[in-house]
Amino acid sequence: MTSYEKQVAEYLLEIGAVQLRPEEPFTWASGLKAPIYCDNRKILSYPEIRSKVCDFIVQTIEDHFKNVDVIAGVATGAIAMGALVADRLGKPFIYIRPAPKDHGMHNQIEGVFNRGDRVIVVEDLISTGKSSLASADAVSAAGGIVDGMVAIFSYNFTSARREFEIHSGLELYTLSNYDTLIETAVEKKLISEDCLEVLREWRYRPEEWGKENCQK
Repeated sequence: MTSYEKQVAEYLLEIGAVQLRPEEPFTWASGLKAPIYCDNRKILSYPEIRSKVCDFIVQTIEDHFKNVDVIAGVATGAIAMGALVADRLGKPFIYIRPAPKDHGMHNQIEGVFNRGDRVIVVEDLISTGKSSLASADAVSAAGGIVDGMVAIFSYNFTSARREFEIHSGLELYTLSNYDTLIETAVEKKLISEDCLEVLREWRYRPEEWGKENCQK
C-alpha cells in the first residue's frame, strides 16, 4: 500500500466521487452490473482535495520517472487534472481523445510535442485498461515515448493487470484502488461488513456478478 491509498479512498468517499451500492447495483454503459460508480471529475469541485490529489500525482511522477518532457491527459476525465499536474511540474501539456476528430484536422492528440519526447499519461480511472492503453498507443504512434501512467483510481481487475503486463515498459501507478476503498468504507461504516465479501466477489468475476444483494 502506498502512503496515498487510504487517504485518497477517504477523499473519494467523502465527496461522493465513488458510490457503493451493492444492494441496488449500477448498470455501466457496457451493460455490466456493478456495485460501484466512480466519477473522479467531482474532485475538481473541491479545491483542497483537488490540490492534494494533484500533489500526490506530482510526487508519484517525481518519485518514479526522472526524465519527463510532457504530461498527457486522457479525455475527458483526466484533462483538467493532467493540466494541473503539468502546471505544477512546469511541463507542456497535451490531451488524447478516444479517437481522431471526424472534422477539421482530424486530430486525436491536441497540443504540441516533439518526436522522442518522454511522456507520462495521467488517467482518472483504470477499469479494463484497454482505453487507457489505447491512449498511450496513440502517443507512441505519433512519435512520443510513453514511459508510464499515473491514475487516481483503479478497480484492480485482473484483466487490466494483464493488459499492462503485455505493454512491457509502460509502468502504471495508481493513487488508490477498489480493495482499499471498500475496506475504508467498512471502517467508516458506510457499508456493513457483511457486504464486504459481496463487493470483493464483484472484482474477481464482474461479468457474472449481479445476483447477490445485501443491505446496509
